Amino acid sequence: MAIDYEFRLNQFISNTENKNVDLIVVTDPINIYYFTGFYADPHDRYMSLVIDSAKESYLFVPALDRDAAVEKAKVDYIIPISDEEDPFDIVGQHLEASVHTIGVEMNVMTVAHQNGLKVIYEDAEFLDIEKEINTLRIHKSKEEVEGMKKAVNIIEKVLEDGLKTIKEGMTEADLVAEFEYLMKKYGSAGPSFSTMVLSGAKAALPHGKPDNTKLENGDFLLIDFGVITYDRYCSDITRTFIIGEADDKQKEIYNIVKRSTQAGVDAVKAGVPLKEFDIAARNVIQESGYGEYFNNRVGHGLGIEVHEAPSIHHLNEDIAQKGMVFTIEPGIYIPGYGGVRIEEEVYINEEGKCEVLTSFPRELKEITL
Repeated sequence: MAIDYEFRLNQFISNTENKNVDLIVVTDPINIYYFTGFYADPHDRYMSLVIDSAKESYLFVPALDRDAAVEKAKVDYIIPISDEEDPFDIVGQHLEASVHTIGVEMNVMTVAHQNGLKVIYEDAEFLDIEKEINTLRIHKSKEEVEGMKKAVNIIEKVLEDGLKTIKEGMTEADLVAEFEYLMKKYGSAGPSFSTMVLSGAKAALPHGKPDNTKLENGDFLLIDFGVITYDRYCSDITRTFIIGEADDKQKEIYNIVKRSTQAGVDAVKAGVPLKEFDIAARNVIQESGYGEYFNNRVGHGLGIEVHEAPSIHHLNEDIAQKGMVFTIEPGIYIPGYGGVRIEEEVYINEEGKCEVLTSFPRELKEITL
């Protein structure tokens, strides 16, 4: 995938000029990847992307990741740090001495990291630069959208073939194992988040955990999962099924959620507040008498992380823009009974119109054990 990381980094530097920072320190590995093309999980080791007042970029990496960084990273300088070295000694040796303001990701930087920088720059003030990062990441290029379509294609094939493995005596955990095997088999790097397979009353738990609960006739079966590609683009889809024959109440709830999802998708376009998409989906559920059973936002952004900006909730006044990719995923969750969620990925294209990236059928499907 031809991504111009140097262009991204230069855009970022340009966008932060009005912040009047002497130094920018990026510590989130995902943001470092976004700007450099290099990804590593440093675990307990030190890693940061630093941009100085001369607009030169420095990538400080664990020594064991040096060769990989040299191969991938589009930066001016790569500085390895061995395990026995104090990383802030190394940072201080390579950067300018006079720094008064440092731009950081406030929701990411640890207190320990901030204290380490304070040792070097005692009087420095810290300013948040996450808005400037999100402004760039929120707009997906055509290449990025193609990467996300690839992730969607994989997960939908996984869902189609994984459902065929369901049999009597199978547990939620068994089905998770089948799905995650197929994810790797069909070319992904793995799941983009913990695969969720919830049956029966557990389908009422929006973030429930699969376990050894057996799949039984009459159960809801809620499946929420996605993959991450080797280019680090994520997918996220939810479909709900009925094991055996659906009863009238299950059909009613399912059809309400299906209409809600469609209403949310139909509302998506550029130039209107993001809250409108949540409100459109939520109104269907509220008007059907199930409003108390839908108490979370209707969607979230998606890209090189499975949850990123923007947040699609009923109070978000931010204006929808071309290039945004996010989910529409209303649900009804009735404690002790079960629940339904139907999730689509949508993209606001260069014409400002909605494209639905997911294509797995929304019609109610009954699964025979």
